[in-house]
Amino acid sequence: MLQPSRRLTETLIAWRIPLLIVATAITAAGLRPALSLRFDRTIEHMFAAGDPLLVSYSKLKELFGGNELVVAVYEDPQLLGPSGAGIRRLAEISRELAAVPGVHGTLSLDQQPLHEDIVDRNGAHARRILALLEGFTHSRDGRTVAVACILEPQSASDVPWETTVAKIRQIVERMPMGMVAGEPVMVVEGFRYIEEDGYRLGWVTTLLLGITIVLCFRSLRWVIVPLAVVQLSILLTRATIVWLRIEMSMVSSVLTAIVTVVGVAAVMHVIVRFRQGLHTGLEPRAALAAAGATLAAAIFWSSITDAAGFLSLAIARIGPVRDFGIMMALGAAFVLVSIVLLVPGLTLLGPPGRGPRWAWGEPHLASSLHRLARWSQQRPVAIALATLLVTSAAATGVARLEVETDFTRNFRANSSIVRAYEYIESHLGGAGAWDVMLPAPERPNWKYFTRVLRLEQRLRREVVVPDPSGQSSPGLTTTISLPGVVVAASAVNLANVRQFARDTVLNVGVEKLEAEMPILVELLRGSDGQGHHFYRIMLRSRERQPAAAKRAIIDQVRRIVAEEFPQQKPQRAEVAGFFVLLTYLIDSILRDQWLTFAVATVGIGLMMAVALRSPILALVAMAPNVLPIFIITGLMGWLGIKINMGAAMIAAVSIGLSIDSSIHYLDSFRRARRAGSSLEQALDEVHQSVGRAVVFSTLALIAGFLVLVTSEFVPTIYFGVLVSLTMLGGLAGNLVVLPALLTLVHGRTEAPTTRHQ
Repeated sequence: MLQPSRRLTETLIAWRIPLLIVATAITAAGLRPALSLRFDRTIEHMFAAGDPLLVSYSKLKELFGGNELVVAVYEDPQLLGPSGAGIRRLAEISRELAAVPGVHGTLSLDQQPLHEDIVDRNGAHARRILALLEGFTHSRDGRTVAVACILEPQSASDVPWETTVAKIRQIVERMPMGMVAGEPVMVVEGFRYIEEDGYRLGWVTTLLLGITIVLCFRSLRWVIVPLAVVQLSILLTRATIVWLRIEMSMVSSVLTAIVTVVGVAAVMHVIVRFRQGLHTGLEPRAALAAAGATLAAAIFWSSITDAAGFLSLAIARIGPVRDFGIMMALGAAFVLVSIVLLVPGLTLLGPPGRGPRWAWGEPHLASSLHRLARWSQQRPVAIALATLLVTSAAATGVARLEVETDFTRNFRANSSIVRAYEYIESHLGGAGAWDVMLPAPERPNWKYFTRVLRLEQRLRREVVVPDPSGQSSPGLTTTISLPGVVVAASAVNLANVRQFARDTVLNVGVEKLEAEMPILVELLRGSDGQGHHFYRIMLRSRERQPAAAKRAIIDQVRRIVAEEFPQQKPQRAEVAGFFVLLTYLIDSILRDQWLTFAVATVGIGLMMAVALRSPILALVAMAPNVLPIFIITGLMGWLGIKINMGAAMIAAVSIGLSIDSSIHYLDSFRRARRAGSSLEQALDEVHQSVGRAVVFSTLALIAGFLVLVTSEFVPTIYFGVLVSLTMLGGLAGNLVVLPALLTLVHGRTEAPTTRHQ
């Protein structure tokens, strides 16, 4: 009676043409939805729904009209020239920017109450306004100009950010040193690079994988088969994601890369086994049947463990990470579906021709694998101790890991967005935008204004960070509030107005300012529609500084705000903004990573115990796949390489990717032992079959991932490099550490018998 795996393989071979037809029909049906998959282009989506940081940020946007600002900067030495030409030029550019579709309004130096008279630096009134807006609308030397473009909220606008940002950039780049920055710019640029990476990864990886497979097997057919499996798996995954109404995010942008790893690795084992059958004299159909019977269980369990590992991400608190886990689990499952639908038909389609041939230099590879198997078997204790020592030494670096909070470092140093932020930080001060929200009375009064002004003074004076020389320097480069603007814009000194008339004069000043600078007042004053009113202090800090400095600045601001405005019910003072979100973004992902990594390790370990029917073998299988992750992440800590989005997901992802080779290795090892092979013979046989497939798949995949190094988005580069290093670590683990561990525990697992499975 045929084994279940043999019966299944024979059935799939018999139905190979109908299966190809089904694959063609599914491709046709899924193509349109797969192409309609879109990215969620918001930073908010990167946080858990109930995260206090996100709640405060959402409240800020709701109260003050969206809060999406694009800063357009340029250089004009005549900005404050006595002729007024610079101010008139600024007014024209500001009006042009305000007319861009998707822009709600602009704020610039020409819009202050003095208008062109602001160039009179001898006037006390002009000096007060210039001092107040310094760093926000202009530089201290009066040569750098900034126009704040307030965008319509994405939820209320039909114009996408990328269209609006492109038009703003087109206008401002006509001016000397014209450039743009701000949250929408970083989001637009980041997702543009990610989408470009996706397209590049698709066609360049296909090309590189094809070249690598041709070099390894010198067979065009076996270039087509793995690539067809990968492409169908990706298409089915994308179509299903659309059907489930899940959107892509920055985290899930590596979907193509992950599915490629799983698909190519699985098909490589089929190629090697199929080739072995042909070389023993079997006809193609019989060789494929033999390969399928041998590999069916291992491929099934590989897909299941991959899916289980990725599904562990479902416990993450961050929505995109959960979505990423679902996407990757679907991708792993669809690799199995694609293999079933495509491999039998494509392998046997058309004239037999020549099967996959020996790679150039493969005899040398075979002898090297033979020596490696012998070497690992002869020195199991030394290898195990050395592995433990290296892992322990490297893993201590995990405690030294730092996160990258400077979002501009997600882009190459020569990119336009980085140049813009460097220019703003050197000429205008801080480019990091954030805010303090303060409960306010419905009508302005002098008592409340003095509280806000005192808070601003303390923030400017007391929030400090060490500079490179160790001296304290201001942590905030600019603060702007409605009370500060009203006092600076007032023609009289409000502090000298008699007390009984002060509030009246104050309200007149606010109304006048609202008529002259409506956009600014709209930015600085808001209400929630339920009778609660708020004022806003707009803060600027340097974006390009270490994470520890950013956290220290945020903590100091929170402390001072809490001292000046103790918690009030039902509303309270809050600190929020893009600067705060980005400071803690990678922290959130990193916390989830270690939790999901632990869950994935336990879940995959349990599934391995079921698949192998041996808890000890399950532990043996996990060790060579878990240890490289600690080594790589630990070395990042020792080398001072900061964790960004690309690195923060690598531990949870890698365990799901690297376990496949161990499953194939142990499955083949058990088969060899049950067939009566000695330990030495079994290890050598597995090295010659599974070992070759792992070497070939690792070479092919690293060649494919080399394309990620060309990305403009640094986290993508990190991901490509770290996945490649993880695959190399898994290769070493499966060819050196795994056989050594099997040698150590062999007496406790299975004794060799002559029984055939």
